[in-house]
Amino acid sequence: MAAHHDSLHAHDGDAHDHQLPADATTIRALGAALALTAGYALVEAFGGWLAGSLALLSDAGHMATDAAALGLALFAQWVARRPPSPRASYGYARAEVLAAFVNALALLLLVGFIVIEAIRRVTTPAPVAGAMVLGIASVGLLVNLVTAWVLARASSSTGAHSALLHVLSDALGSVAAIVAGIVILATGWTPIDPLLSLLTAVLILRATWRLLAQTTGVLMEGVPAHLDYAQIGTALIAIPGVTGVHDLHVWQMSSRHAALSAHVTIEGGDAWLPVLDAARRMLATRFHIDHVTLQPSWPGNPAYADRRVIPIVPSDGG
Repeated sequence: MAAHHDSLHAHDGDAHDHQLPADATTIRALGAALALTAGYALVEAFGGWLAGSLALLSDAGHMATDAAALGLALFAQWVARRPPSPRASYGYARAEVLAAFVNALALLLLVGFIVIEAIRRVTTPAPVAGAMVLGIASVGLLVNLVTAWVLARASSSTGAHSALLHVLSDALGSVAAIVAGIVILATGWTPIDPLLSLLTAVLILRATWRLLAQTTGVLMEGVPAHLDYAQIGTALIAIPGVTGVHDLHVWQMSSRHAALSAHVTIEGGDAWLPVLDAARRMLATRFHIDHVTLQPSWPGNPAYADRRVIPIVPSDGG
């Protein structure tokens, strides 16, 4: 990327404050969900051990992972409220994305455990207390649904959204355990318990993969999925007075805030202020990009004299 000699940076009106405060509602929702989930995870673990049910034990393990996810998301929300510092000029808003990424990795490990243990149980069936499985799993499903309702009120947060995925997939585990309990009570066929655990693992994996892709994109500073890179460049070039755009970068600062930087070639120095105003308004209203940094250049500027044709492509660096 070309050196930023005598650069002029234009920020959206609210962009100077990089702190993105966590909503108090999100923190309360995460705290309540953590208390519910951690408490019942212990109940399910003890009940699964007594009943000899893999479906119930895997659901208890999933709820324990949920509790860890909720605790991590709650911690990330607290960290995100810290103001910017000389060592973190953007603040700590991306902490919730990092927490969601770690939660997704934990879910992948849980899926691996369930699959391995289910295969072992299918090949070597073990006795399962169907009535106990049915009772504990039914209460567990109710706890999951209440927790999901609490988290849904704060789902605009990536951390809360990742925790909500944990809880919803855990609700599927509770449903599988309920079905297993009914089948065992009615027929005595115990292999249904590990087989339904495998089905739960597949459903968990599907939701987890989407979350992992989303958080990886943010951490790698990729273009947000809802934005079209080429369309943004074309829209900038369409502004009167603009003759080209280069070194265009679009990335996600946090789960809810996108950022953009670019060099804008203009017809002459007098055109810069109108172009700047038009670009800021267009990017905010059309693409909802709330942190914008633009640097002008024009044909008379020696640093850009050899850049007659301006491609809308990112540079190799910066």
